[in-house]
Amino acid sequence: MNQNVSPHDGTGSRGPTRRRGLVLVGSLALVLIAAWLAGRAAERWALADLRRTAQAALALQVGALRAEMQKQASLPLALAADPEIAAVAGSAPGRDLVARVDRRLAQVAAATGAAVIYVIRPDGITVAASNAESERSFIGRDYAFRPYFRQAMADGAGSQFALGTVSGRAGLYLSRRIDGAGGVVVVKIEFHGVEAAWRQSGDGVFVADARGIVLVASDPAWHFATLREVGDDERRRIREALEFGEAPLSALPLHPVEGMPGLVRIGQGSRPARTALALDAAIPGTDWRLHTLTPVGAAVDRERVQAWTIAALGTGLACLGIATLAGRRRRTRQRLAQAFARREELERNVRERTQELTDANRMLRQEIEERRRAEEERRQAEAERERLGRELAQAGRLAALGQFAASMAHEINQPLAAIRAYADNAAILVRRGRGEEAAENAFAIGRLTDRIGGLTRQLKGFARRSSPRREPVALADILANSLELVEARATAARIALSAEAASPGLRVLGDGPRLEQVVVNLLQNALDAAAGSADPRVSIQVRDAPDGRVAIEVRDTGPGLPETIRAQVFDAFFTTKSDGLGLGLAISRGIVEDCGGSLNAVDDPAGGAIFRMELAKAPVEAAT
Repeated sequence: MNQNVSPHDGTGSRGPTRRRGLVLVGSLALVLIAAWLAGRAAERWALADLRRTAQAALALQVGALRAEMQKQASLPLALAADPEIAAVAGSAPGRDLVARVDRRLAQVAAATGAAVIYVIRPDGITVAASNAESERSFIGRDYAFRPYFRQAMADGAGSQFALGTVSGRAGLYLSRRIDGAGGVVVVKIEFHGVEAAWRQSGDGVFVADARGIVLVASDPAWHFATLREVGDDERRRIREALEFGEAPLSALPLHPVEGMPGLVRIGQGSRPARTALALDAAIPGTDWRLHTLTPVGAAVDRERVQAWTIAALGTGLACLGIATLAGRRRRTRQRLAQAFARREELERNVRERTQELTDANRMLRQEIEERRRAEEERRQAEAERERLGRELAQAGRLAALGQFAASMAHEINQPLAAIRAYADNAAILVRRGRGEEAAENAFAIGRLTDRIGGLTRQLKGFARRSSPRREPVALADILANSLELVEARATAARIALSAEAASPGLRVLGDGPRLEQVVVNLLQNALDAAAGSADPRVSIQVRDAPDGRVAIEVRDTGPGLPETIRAQVFDAFFTTKSDGLGLGLAISRGIVEDCGGSLNAVDDPAGGAIFRMELAKAPVEAAT
C-alpha cells in the first residue's frame, strides 16, 4: 500500500496553499464591502424611521402641552366676573370679605392644579391670594412692574412666562382685568408635571419662546438657556422686568452634525456628547415652539449591526457555496483513493467495536440497576421533604397567628384606656350638670367601641386575608382618630401634645385602621419617653418626602435613643419597659411595610427621639 502513495514535492504543496489563501482573502474582502454598504443603507433607513416616529411623538407632545395650557386659560376670565373678587379689588374691602376670597382662591387653585391665584388692585398691590396663609404670601406685594399686569390693565388680558420673585419658581402667568373695579386677577401655571413626564420618556424635550429662550425643559440645566444670541438691549429689558432672575442666558449646548441635516450633538459637560435628531413645531395660540431631541445612537447602532450581520452571513454563505462546489471534485477523487484503505480499517474496527459493545452492554445493565435504586431513594426523600414542608408551613401559620393575636391584644389596650378616661370624665360632667359635654364623651366611647370591634374583625379575618389593603385614606382622619385615643392620657400626665394639621386633600395609600394603630402606638411610646423629662412634650409633624411620599414624624423630649438601643428597637420582644411585651414597634413596622411604606427611628439632636413613618401619596385625579 505504501508503494501506491507517492510523496508530494515542495512545489506541488505550495500551489494549493497559495490558491486557498487567495480565495480566503477575496472572500473576506467581499464580506467587508457588503457589510459596509449594508450598514450605510441601514443607517439611512433607521434615521428615516426614527424621524417618522419622532414627528408623531412631537405632535403628541404639542397636543398634551396645549391641552394643559387650555385647561387653565379660561380660569382668569371666570374669576374676573365674580362679584366678590371684583369687590376685593375695589376700595376698602372688608376683612371678612378678603378672608372669604382667600379661602375660595385656595380651593380653586387646589381643584384646578394652578400654582397660585391672586387679585391685584389697580395700583399693583396684591389684596387677595390663594397662598395668603403661607410664609411666602403674595399679600401686600407690588406687581405693577410685571408686563402681564400692564397688559391686562391696558388690553383686558395678558400673559407672561417668568421666574417668581417670591417663590423662585418659573411659570406662565395668565391675567385678566376685572371690569368695574379695575383690578387684575392672575393665575400662575407651573409645568413640573409636564417636565417630569418628558423626563420619563427618555427624549430631550424643551419649549422656547420667540426670542429662543428655553422656558420649559425635561433637563433642569436647560432652563433659561438660549438657542441664539440675545442682544444687550433685550438682556437689559429682561433684567429690569425680573423675568428670569439672575439666569446668565447662556447658549444651549447643541451643535449641528456636519453632513447630517437634522442631527445635533448635545454637550453634557465632562461626559461625551450624544447625537440626537432635532425636531420642532409651533404651539398653536402662542409664539412658543416645542423642540424634541430624540437619541439616535441606540436605534442606528442596532440597525447597523443587524445589517452588518445579515450582509456578512449572506456573503459568507455565498462564498462558502462556491468554495464547496469547487472542492467537491477534489474530495471525490480523494474518497475513491481512500476507499480501499477505509474498508480494511473498517473491518478491523468492527471486530474491535463488537467486543467493546459487549462490554458496554454489561456495564449499561449494571448502571440501569443503580439508577433504578437511586430513583427510588430520590422519591422517598422527596416525599419526606414534602411532609416536612407541610409541617413547617403549618408551624409558620400558627406563629403568624400568635403574633397577630398579640398585636390585637396590644392595640385593644389603647382604646380601652381611652374609654376608661372618657367614662370617668363623663361621670364628673354628669355630676356637674354638664349633660351635653357628657353626651360627647359617650359618643366618643361609642366610636372607640367600634374601633375595638374593627380590631377583633381583623383578627377573625386573618385566616382568609391574602394581602393587606392599599387604598387611598385621608391622612387628616388618621391623625385625628389617633390623637383622640391618647389626648386624655396626655392631659392626665400633663404632657403637652401638639399635631401639625395635614392638608384636607392629602391622602395616602394604606389600610386606614391599621395605620391608626401605628400612630397610636408611636404616640403612646412617645408619652412614656417624655413622662420623666423636665419639659414633657410630644408633637406630630407632617413633611413632604422624596419620590412622591409623605413623612409623619412623632417627636418627644425624652432621653433619646442611644445607638445600642436604636439598632434593635424594632426587633420582636425587645423592650426597655419593665411591663412591655416588645411587640409594638415590630408590629408597627410590619404594618407600615405592608402598606408600602417605611418606619425608622433617629435620635433628635435637640433632645429626645424621632420616629419617622413614610407613606406613598395617593394619586390625585385630574380636575375636569
